[in-house]
Amino acid sequence: MAMEAVHGLQFEEAPIFERGSVGRCGASLSVLDVPEVDLGGEYGELVRKVPAGLPEVSEPEVFRHFVRLSQHNFSVDTQFYPLGSCTMKHNPKVNEWAARLVGFSGLHPATPADFAQGALSLIWHLERALAEICGMDDVSLQPAAGAQGEVTGLMMIRAYHQAKGRAPRTVLVPDTAHGTNPASCALNGLQVKPFPSGDDGIIDPAKLSGVVDQVGDDLAAVMITNPNTLGLFESALPTIDNMVHERGGMLYGDGANLNALMGRARPGDLGFDVVQLNLHKTFSTPHGGGGPGAGPIAFKASLIPFQPRPVVCRKDDRFRLEVDRPHSIGRVRSYFGNFGVMVRAYTYIRELGAEGLKQATDMAVLNANYLAALLKDTFPLAQEKTSMHEAVFSDRVLEAETGIKTLDIAKRLIDYGFHPPTVYFPLVVKGAMMIEPTETESKETIEAFVSAMKSIEREARESPELVREAPHLTRLDRLDEARAARKPRLRWSQEP
Repeated sequence: MAMEAVHGLQFEEAPIFERGSVGRCGASLSVLDVPEVDLGGEYGELVRKVPAGLPEVSEPEVFRHFVRLSQHNFSVDTQFYPLGSCTMKHNPKVNEWAARLVGFSGLHPATPADFAQGALSLIWHLERALAEICGMDDVSLQPAAGAQGEVTGLMMIRAYHQAKGRAPRTVLVPDTAHGTNPASCALNGLQVKPFPSGDDGIIDPAKLSGVVDQVGDDLAAVMITNPNTLGLFESALPTIDNMVHERGGMLYGDGANLNALMGRARPGDLGFDVVQLNLHKTFSTPHGGGGPGAGPIAFKASLIPFQPRPVVCRKDDRFRLEVDRPHSIGRVRSYFGNFGVMVRAYTYIRELGAEGLKQATDMAVLNANYLAALLKDTFPLAQEKTSMHEAVFSDRVLEAETGIKTLDIAKRLIDYGFHPPTVYFPLVVKGAMMIEPTETESKETIEAFVSAMKSIEREARESPELVREAPHLTRLDRLDEARAARKPRLRWSQEP
């Protein structure tokens, strides 16, 4: 059924496959003026036996359908998007202009280096800028996302140990780390040994020391998210750094939360040997809905021989691709990585400069602490400490007194026009609500969000069913998320 307005209500938007009719077309195609070719003889079973079953629709139908769908969505350009740890901040439109310059957007990735000097120059200069920001000796832009950056960094650490005739397999990961860390270890054939953080939410060197002694010579690395998933700065890093390196291990830094450090503290100065970044978070590329992304890694000199190849090198005023890297872990991404994201990140860095990056960090931390100060008397904080870029709250009091849980609060927020924050993570906090306002949100927006959260808390006490059955103002009621996870429908079919 096509979407129509009836007394202010709108019906569900039908899939594009259920629109149009046979023979309808949105393009003008000329009559075939070359001989038809029988592809079956050359490609055999690869040739379709029946048409692909694509929808037959006019241009207005296509255009209206996808515009309507876009209007149903939340987006960082239309609403506050307080996803903790994901850093969903405003994306400056000058970045989009730069990424669309024809010399970048129209450049084929297989263009020979001699004819791609502008792109290679941008890659080289961006790597130098990120190395300076991180306090590292070099950077590789190849990884396509933060999780792939983790895998790549661990591959380099493993290659480093192997080059020294060692094969340690144990990686220590605190309970306040990002959830992808254990998976990245497993993909590298490494064994994860979790350890608890201290009572104050950060790593206790005394507790870690016992775990390090237990592992002994099998210690490959310690992976630390800083600031951690509680939004706290790991203040014991110098002690941890010495402890890990004395054992022959390496210190891996998850830099997904660099938005809280940029221009103020450098992972390399804190003792990390390698750190992955998220250009699509800290450096402002839109990444809602799973992409696009870029997860470069920055590393110390000891790991340079093992970085992915090819490597962009500079000689005088020319740039070339160096492939002969015998100790390299090889290529981890086709061509040079997600180049469009690199253009946006480079534009962002050049636009803000050193002082601007520092100010962005200051505002991100200020906004998070302002939000925490306004909301902590309504929802208890996971830790009563100064936050960095995000604040983590708990539903423990509200659920005990009303039965209303974090998920109910998240769904009700949609009715107030806000995208829900990250919920139920980190796992060390019961009913967690992880909220990151970022530096781009105004004081008024933060106050409006806090007002909505307080209103929902009152509703939970006065009209709990109103919250439990939310959202009420969306096109769909609350979905059966368990069923969607267990029996996903990943593509359209005629069967219901």
